[in-house]
Amino acid sequence: MNHFRTLIRELTEGLNLQICLVTSVRDDPMLSSTNKNILSFYIGDGSARTKFFLTARARTIVMDMPDLDRYYIKRSRAFPVHYIYLFHSMFSMHSYLRKGSLDHYDTIFCVGPHHVDEIRATEQVYKLKPKTLINYGYGRLDMLLEEKELLETKGRSADPAIEDLILITPSYGSDNLLERCGHDLIDSLLGSQFKVLVRPHFKTLKDSAKLIRSLKGQFGKNPDFLFHDGVIPAPYFHSSRCLISDWSGISMEYAFTVGRSVIYIDVPKKVLNPHASDVALTPIEVSIRDRIGHVVQPADVTTIPDIVRGLSTNREQIDTRIREIRRKTVFNIGTSQTIGAEYIQRLVGART
Repeated sequence: MNHFRTLIRELTEGLNLQICLVTSVRDDPMLSSTNKNILSFYIGDGSARTKFFLTARARTIVMDMPDLDRYYIKRSRAFPVHYIYLFHSMFSMHSYLRKGSLDHYDTIFCVGPHHVDEIRATEQVYKLKPKTLINYGYGRLDMLLEEKELLETKGRSADPAIEDLILITPSYGSDNLLERCGHDLIDSLLGSQFKVLVRPHFKTLKDSAKLIRSLKGQFGKNPDFLFHDGVIPAPYFHSSRCLISDWSGISMEYAFTVGRSVIYIDVPKKVLNPHASDVALTPIEVSIRDRIGHVVQPADVTTIPDIVRGLSTNREQIDTRIREIRRKTVFNIGTSQTIGAEYIQRLVGART
């Protein structure tokens, strides 16, 4: 829902259209939505879900799941459904999605110019049928900006209780920053009188239980150490002094929302698509790092407290620079839901 919320709101409230929302999560909050224009259904998983998609009869289906028609989620065989893909990351499609992951979609809601260039280049390299590309934007960013404005309106943008808070939000895998230098990084920050919130990737919670126990054991009794295994609370996200990451997509969301530099720990990048080099375009998550932040080697994490302090001396310049980069990177900031909803309305011929 982080990525669908604004689009659903515009479809059901702005355009007064009725939608069906299907979920495989038994306790999905949307199943109890009071919005009269949302018809929610729990479809389970396994063979029941596979059959649902095979026999779906809808003018259009919007999904943020890649690899449609390649594994167990198939295009409908019962009706000519128009499938729309909604990105759940601003990262480059040829680096963070598998080869062929978008081949069976009809329309792609692109985050920014990089997605347009990457998809067209992919179609050319693999001789694919051109898709309809919509200059959409990123609903998650729009939602975060709304959240930030609301907090500022309520006078809660700066919470003294979390002053000097540093967020650590790694990606997953054996080379993520917690695995490579987590103890040294946290120890250095706490020793420099910063507060630290660690939010591991959910896969790390599952795959690296020993590491998580070690971190909690070493730092858990320190009142300045916070550990979260879910969504970072909004006041913490917006009031934090800095975010430290490696290759997590939250880094771009953070920089583009709060206008502050990100500190990147330069661990090896995960290879999610071994064929990424077929498309001769540098992934945006690589090219943008030193433009919206600072890249630090794992062996040099003890220098990070001084880097964080230095960020405060030119906050306005950093914010101005990041806003300009954001403008060039993301389509329709604040209005993506309008673009997407109006396209869907035209596609299905719906009338308000």
